[in-house]
Amino acid sequence: MHITVSGKQVELSDALQTRVSTQLETIANKYFDHALEAHVTFSRARSFFTCDINVHAGRGLSLRGEGEAADANTAFDDAAEHIAKRLRRYRRRVNDHHRDLANRARPESARQYILREEAAAGDARPPDGTVLDDAYATVIAETATEIAVLSVGEAVMRMDLSDQQVLMFRNSASGVLNVVYRRSDGHIGWIDPGQAADGIA
Repeated sequence: MHITVSGKQVELSDALQTRVSTQLETIANKYFDHALEAHVTFSRARSFFTCDINVHAGRGLSLRGEGEAADANTAFDDAAEHIAKRLRRYRRRVNDHHRDLANRARPESARQYILREEAAAGDARPPDGTVLDDAYATVIAETATEIAVLSVGEAVMRMDLSDQQVLMFRNSASGVLNVVYRRSDGHIGWIDPGQAADGIA
């Protein structure tokens, strides 16, 4: 697994970088045959150190863990435990999901955009020329993403593992684009346009 360790206004010792690499390798080898890469970022917030870990564990499967503590080592331990806890909770479902992926079609490709709020009209637009609302007219980042074919349970699992707030997927049961999202009350919301269409006489 390729591991990148970096610091934002934080000097990282060789001992810390070695410890991070060793521990992440141990976690990855325990739960995955071949995790691909991990990015670990340390930063300083007031009197605390923060650690953000992003692990790309396979096609379309990413995990994220965050930690905060008075020292960098403890912040990393906290973030690594968040990832290990999610993996322990979902280990069986992740393994079942990976086995099932081999029998599924390749995920659809899409583009994901981040829009800046309160931008002036006429600024950068998506490549397809879409006209955006004046309040969100500037595209400040775009990335390639995949729309995977998943069951609702698998979509919730993937959203939880990657610590995302929303996930679009193609429902494996209906073939319709669905969305799961984390509500402000902590529960999970599920949008299924296919169900609405089925109910129309």
